[in-house]
Amino acid sequence: MNVVILAAGQGKRMHSDLPKVLHPLAGRPLLAHVLDTARSLSPDRIVVVYGHGGEVVRDAIGHDGIAWARQEPQLGTGHALAQALPGLDASVPTLVLYGDVPLTRADTLRRLAATAQNGVAVLTVELDDPTGYGRIVREGGEVRRIVEQKDASASERAIREVNTGIMVLPTRELSGWLGRLSNSNAQGEYYLTDVIAMAVADGVSVRAAQPAAVWETLGVNSKVQLAELERIHQRNVATALLEAGVTLADPARIDVRGALAAGRDVSIDVNCVFEGTVELGERVSIGANCVLKNARVAAGTRIEPFCHVEEADIGPLCRIGPYARLRPGTALAEDVHIGNFVEVKAASFGPRSKANHLAYVGDSAVGRDVNVGAGTITCNYDGANKHRTVIEDEVFIGSDTQLVAPVTVGRGATIAAGTTVWKDVPPGALALNEKTQVVKPAYARPRKPAKR
Repeated sequence: MNVVILAAGQGKRMHSDLPKVLHPLAGRPLLAHVLDTARSLSPDRIVVVYGHGGEVVRDAIGHDGIAWARQEPQLGTGHALAQALPGLDASVPTLVLYGDVPLTRADTLRRLAATAQNGVAVLTVELDDPTGYGRIVREGGEVRRIVEQKDASASERAIREVNTGIMVLPTRELSGWLGRLSNSNAQGEYYLTDVIAMAVADGVSVRAAQPAAVWETLGVNSKVQLAELERIHQRNVATALLEAGVTLADPARIDVRGALAAGRDVSIDVNCVFEGTVELGERVSIGANCVLKNARVAAGTRIEPFCHVEEADIGPLCRIGPYARLRPGTALAEDVHIGNFVEVKAASFGPRSKANHLAYVGDSAVGRDVNVGAGTITCNYDGANKHRTVIEDEVFIGSDTQLVAPVTVGRGATIAAGTTVWKDVPPGALALNEKTQVVKPAYARPRKPAKR
């Protein structure tokens, strides 16, 4: 089939300079969600009709397997679809989707296409309050036409079955129908819905199908609606995780903005955010208020609350946090401990190494069984270039140490507390800076004046 995505609307009620279809849902543009669904159907062609925002929309989405058709000015949905006609294969049907309706499931669209049977198929829903929607007018149970809210009579406005706008149409006939559209209506626009009556008049069958859930057909016209769809989407993701065996402390307080894969017996506390691609191995535990982006966490690792992990590879049985930050390029082996207020960037830690308190380790290779004391930092940046620090196996680094890169600390070496290391330390050696401690007995500390 052909797929046409109508995405030219301005979205005035969004009160934003950003084109409506580029507003994010689960961290990605609305239009990107619709395109993902369209691609999952393996169509022959995808045409996106754009208008408001112009090249901003095209640049944000790209051109991978997409043809673009510009609608300028915007004169209604029928006019929009007409702009896509030159890019369609007339020998196959056309599925019409909308760039601001992001949650429609592929299975629903496959069922809609099967319902068409070489004719027209319309996706409809029944609403308790159909205000604002085009009504499905049936005669003898058969769909005969669609009437828009502003053009409907009192009896037609009482109809609860409404048009979602999503439909499958025979492309060859569609070309003729669009050429016959008129804008003689309350809004002065060329309605795509008018082709339904034309199809009936031409003896083309018109059938209806319904989605499993109304939310599949909900669009975005305001920030309120965008927030409502975000919660629906996140609840669907949470339900899928729960059904797969993941323990969620509160399904209403998790945000997945990408793809989250979890093994058996994974537990996730409240207010966690997962971005990009995140993999959690078996028995992984994620504490409250953590953010993980493009990260892999191996089996048995525990991430304590308030940690930020980005583009990091964490091995099995590690203990991270609380309040730890793992930046891009971090690679931790088995049973590594990264504690509170420790930042790691572009650095590797060997098995059983620990940095438990208040440290910064960047552009470094840390061996196995290394202890990094509190207040230790690698001075990796000279103002223009980054330099590497190498800390070999079984090194003990005392508190408040500065390692001025490039520098290597040999295997089994000990760095005394308060040392600045700017030269390589041989294996097994003790490195310290000579210091003199002066003691003055009976020292009188200055005192504040007494309050009057």
